[in-house]
Amino acid sequence: MLYFVSFSVVYWLDVFIRDEYREIMIESLRYNQANKGLEIYSWCLMTSHAHLIIGSSGEKMEVILQGLKSVTSRKIKEAISCNSGESRREWLLWMMERAGKLNKHNGSFQFWQEGNHPIELYDNKIMKQKLEYVHKNP
Repeated sequence: MLYFVSFSVVYWLDVFIRDEYREIMIESLRYNQANKGLEIYSWCLMTSHAHLIIGSSGEKMEVILQGLKSVTSRKIKEAISCNSGESRREWLLWMMERAGKLNKHNGSFQFWQEGNHPIELYDNKIMKQKLEYVHKNP
């Protein structure tokens, strides 16, 4: 089964304007393809969010997505913290800490907004609609 998923950075922060942070996301997608059975049919990484059409031939989809979001959150936080050239470093970290404190499940830090809201692509009409949506994103 294929799914359309989107996930966004808290407060729609424009994190993926920097190559270093985009590479972390892409590296994590590649890892999940090679090691977890993630199948990527279409994807688009915007400055503050991602859209994907995905399936799985291995791990359960929710396990893959949970791991993907957890790893990217941790690695991007570390990259922002260590990047002395990041002019927005203190502000980005403060916003993500603020989001974490407002979330009773996290407590201290949150990179991704909660939830994935996968949409099952159960027929060709829905599949075409979501595929066009992904490909026509600016």
